[in-house]
Amino acid sequence: MILTVSLSPCIDINIEVDSLSVGMSHKIISKRIFYTGKSINVSIGLARLGARAFVTGFMYDDNGRLFEQELHREGINYKFIWSHGRVRENYKFVDHKSMLTEFDDISPEITAEKQDDLIKFITEFAPGCEAVFVAGGLAKGMTADFYGRILSAVPANVKKIVDSEGDRLRHALACGVDLIKPNVEELQRTLGITVKNRHTALEGAKTLVSMGAKKVLLSLGKEGAIITDGNKSYYCKSNNVAMNSTVGAGDAMVAAAMSAMMSGADDAEILKCGVAAGTAAVITPDTISFRREKYDEIFSTLSVKEI
Repeated sequence: MILTVSLSPCIDINIEVDSLSVGMSHKIISKRIFYTGKSINVSIGLARLGARAFVTGFMYDDNGRLFEQELHREGINYKFIWSHGRVRENYKFVDHKSMLTEFDDISPEITAEKQDDLIKFITEFAPGCEAVFVAGGLAKGMTADFYGRILSAVPANVKKIVDSEGDRLRHALACGVDLIKPNVEELQRTLGITVKNRHTALEGAKTLVSMGAKKVLLSLGKEGAIITDGNKSYYCKSNNVAMNSTVGAGDAMVAAAMSAMMSGADDAEILKCGVAAGTAAVITPDTISFRREKYDEIFSTLSVKEI
């Protein structure tokens, strides 16, 4: 069982319009709604690979039941800490020039009592799990050290996987983490560096190893990904595919990597699985994850080399 902790769920509303002009009326061409959040996306990816995931975290009274319906469809169990308010709704508008305009909402406040309730649940549930995954932003009323509180509640024999950046990631690394999955932008913001090429990306990943990560899976976007434990490093180039959607691509990558790691795969295999899932996700526009058959097809075409 893999416990995933959702700290900031959201509803992504993706709207396609012919054009977008301030002060004008617009006709919607198409609209897709995703009930999402990093940990929820990862849980769906795990389920599609046959792994057992259990979702916990914060949820909101007004519209949170819609997430329960989504998890039921995927056959995923859950137990949320419920709070007053609405799940934040993010609007993404794409016009005929493929220009993206975004409006990001903010989450309602999570009280100290609700934060304590989540830590209590994790403390009780985590000992029966193989791994705990934590990701996502923080709601109002929360501070970056909450990542440290979560991971401190996880027993030493349970693997810890994190997808975050900045102070949240630093607090997580201080507790020791088995796998982290930043992308290049997150790496740059966390370390205050500029990544100019694959070599500087790898050096940045190794810096994160020195800060407390046992393995770093670094997404390079359409160029593929790198994995390193500080000693051995591998690179896998992704296939050239039409990018229909980037929604959930990083989450798909970490889901497949985590599933492989739980099955005892070596680093090269973990990397290959991650790149296959991330690639499968970007060519699937109508879902926040990937389809297993597409993942298997792409996986068979990938190769990994030591760098």
